Amino acid sequence: MTSEAAVSAISSTRAKRDYYWLRTILAGGVAACCAKTTIAPLDRVKILLQAQNPHYKHFGVFSILRAVPQKEGYLGLYKGNGAMMIRIFPYGAIQFMAFDNYKKLLSTHIGISGHIHRLMAGSMAGMTAVICTYPLDMIRSRLAFQVTGYHRYTGIINAFHTIYLKEGGVLGFYRGLTPTLIGMAPYAGFSFFTFGTLKSLGLKHFPDLLGQPSSDNPDVLILKAHVNLLCGGIAGAIAQTISYPLDVARRRMQLGTVLPDFEKCSTMRNTLSYVYNTYGIKKGLYRGLSLNYIRCVPSQAIAFTTYEFMRQVLHLN
Repeated sequence: MTSEAAVSAISSTRAKRDYYWLRTILAGGVAACCAKTTIAPLDRVKILLQAQNPHYKHFGVFSILRAVPQKEGYLGLYKGNGAMMIRIFPYGAIQFMAFDNYKKLLSTHIGISGHIHRLMAGSMAGMTAVICTYPLDMIRSRLAFQVTGYHRYTGIINAFHTIYLKEGGVLGFYRGLTPTLIGMAPYAGFSFFTFGTLKSLGLKHFPDLLGQPSSDNPDVLILKAHVNLLCGGIAGAIAQTISYPLDVARRRMQLGTVLPDFEKCSTMRNTLSYVYNTYGIKKGLYRGLSLNYIRCVPSQAIAFTTYEFMRQVLHLN
């Protein structure tokens, strides 16, 4: 092979690798946006419940779903969703791309294989995505917590500006990051682990019943759409149950000065202790969990199913 041919081959390989990364990013971003848009009203209600919003303090899940449209209009159920979409596309893109790369890294370079590498790769991918997109998650939480007529922020840009000026500059955007990372490790890890394990076991033992050839590569067997939905839902339910108290702590720390008792929620340990001592387990650490079961099952089901579909559309298999 001549030097020119070698250079051309290297350039072609790099182009294909970069193009593969771009397609993976697009697939992950689209999957995350579809999943979050589907359950946006339930996300708003969850935030109102977790942080004990005074306007809806004595309401339950379904009563809030009825009360918000009456008080704020039907678009009130999607309050903060604009910030969520800005955040969730890069979050999903980074998470799915990082998961694929961490999984390859663990299996080829470190020698960790089997089901355990899914758990580790999922945890690492989730934490990577959180660190990269955390400020946007905080802004979304602040906007979703607001009630019509009692606004502290007028929009995404105003929220960024206000937090930067009044809450310690750049560090103000990372309030609650520690419980988020600690909570994300088991959540993302068990989510990817459960889905990947169910997928591999299903295709191994029941290939004809649960699987079908990929449309972009007939040699690759993938799960049928309804099986993908089921496996994704189970993965979400298990992951949420394990990590939910840390999600409550994260949300209260994110809201910061918006809450009247924010001084008692300065650290993860203080927040968990305060919520437990004040509200208990059921009405504090696990307040809103019933809603999370309702929201996490379709969310994870749609996320994994859409990602698998996008992999076919973008010829990633």
